[in-house]
Amino acid sequence: MSDQMLNPAPQFLTVGEGEAAREVALIVRPAQPGNDAPALVWLSGYRSDMSGTKAVELDGLAAELGVACIRFDYSGHGLSGGSFHDGTISRWLEEALAVIRHVAPERIILVGSSMGGWIALRLAQELARQGGPKLAGMVLIAPAPDFTSELIEPNLKAKERKSLAERGYFEERSQYSPEPNVYTKALIEDGRKNRVLDGMIETGCPVHILQGMKDPDVPHAHAMKLLEHLPADDVVLTFIRDGDHRLSRPGDIALLLSAVKGIIRSSTNMQMPI
Repeated sequence: MSDQMLNPAPQFLTVGEGEAAREVALIVRPAQPGNDAPALVWLSGYRSDMSGTKAVELDGLAAELGVACIRFDYSGHGLSGGSFHDGTISRWLEEALAVIRHVAPERIILVGSSMGGWIALRLAQELARQGGPKLAGMVLIAPAPDFTSELIEPNLKAKERKSLAERGYFEERSQYSPEPNVYTKALIEDGRKNRVLDGMIETGCPVHILQGMKDPDVPHAHAMKLLEHLPADDVVLTFIRDGDHRLSRPGDIALLLSAVKGIIRSSTNMQMPI
């Protein structure tokens, strides 16, 4: 197997025009010849990137099974250009669509973590509206759809509202990084335009949700709420009793890979290794 197949090199795709143009980094693992399983598409969470544990493990599964895998970094994240402060759901959704259209697989399985779960649900809506690859399935890890309006806005403190009004953003301490989380007024306002929990969400494909019950960032009740908005689809919700938000422990990763294999199996005649 060539080095390119073992460790594909990052590519860069220009998304947007004029002052809005930014270079988005992506890593594409091609499928082995003759493998017609759907391509796996990784969608990271807020301030996460394609080199995180779950993304790398997903790519490893793709290599093992010979299926294609597409990973990328949102602008302002990882290897991509652009400012994090300019980031909004619409902007990152535009980048996800651009990457998928650039690689142009026939069928895809979206694997979204936290905010990536929101992007996945919006992608399903946009692909249904605009056309594009057929969505064969979706695996959502601690999904955070509408987190700006559902989880952040209702809990804003007076000083955070003041900071948003005066500075256009506020900061909060991060459990996962020495750098604080930054939430901008633009992100919050744009989040309202991208709400998915205000009606039925028709993905047209099987959905498997993995949710930790000790998640301090996205309460497991949020996963239950999402379930209510997915009535027409084949949906499995797996609660992990002692699971946190990241779900990156070996047992959590095993559940993730098993969920992805299950959706590959249901969308193809491919035999899965146990």
